[in-house]
Amino acid sequence: MEPFKPVESIVTPLDKVNVDTDQIVPKQFLKLVQKTGFGKFLFYNWRYDENENEKDDFVLNDSKFDGSQILVAGDNFGCGSSREHAVWALQDYGFAVIIAPSFADIFFSNCFKNGILPISLEQKIVEKLQLDVNSMKIDLENQNIITSSETIPFEIDPHKKRILLEGLDDIAQTLQFEKKISEFEKNSKVPSVL
Repeated sequence: MEPFKPVESIVTPLDKVNVDTDQIVPKQFLKLVQKTGFGKFLFYNWRYDENENEKDDFVLNDSKFDGSQILVAGDNFGCGSSREHAVWALQDYGFAVIIAPSFADIFFSNCFKNGILPISLEQKIVEKLQLDVNSMKIDLENQNIITSSETIPFEIDPHKKRILLEGLDDIAQTLQFEKKISEFEKNSKVPSVL
């Protein structure tokens, strides 16, 4: 996992609540075994019609949002099943930050495990950010969202902040204790199985 860097990007507004993981990446696309390649399936049923033509009325099909790294969504984002593929699809598409009033717990945890920053803010602030789709900057180090008109602070668990800033997935976090693990194994008295 790469260390999280400040993000400066236009905002993609997704004014929908209770977006579940099957809407984020439909189940028929869960056949890949690696973390990449899911971006093309992101919000598939909302992006494409039955003939796989882009729907004009869906935000990701509007070229002004091409390259956006910040998704601002509605309440309870990432609900439904616990599939990690949903986070992989968002990341593969290019999103590094998701802002919403609330997130489903497992989805929220999966974001940190994969290098995406989920930010929970009050409903009123989220609605305001959905309307202001101009460029904004996300500064994780100082815990600020900087728009053209204001700076909005956000809260984050210190441990989760550190793992993002240092780019530590679960394995990398465990390997930080490699020396202690090796010492423990060396000093442990394991009974003989014979």
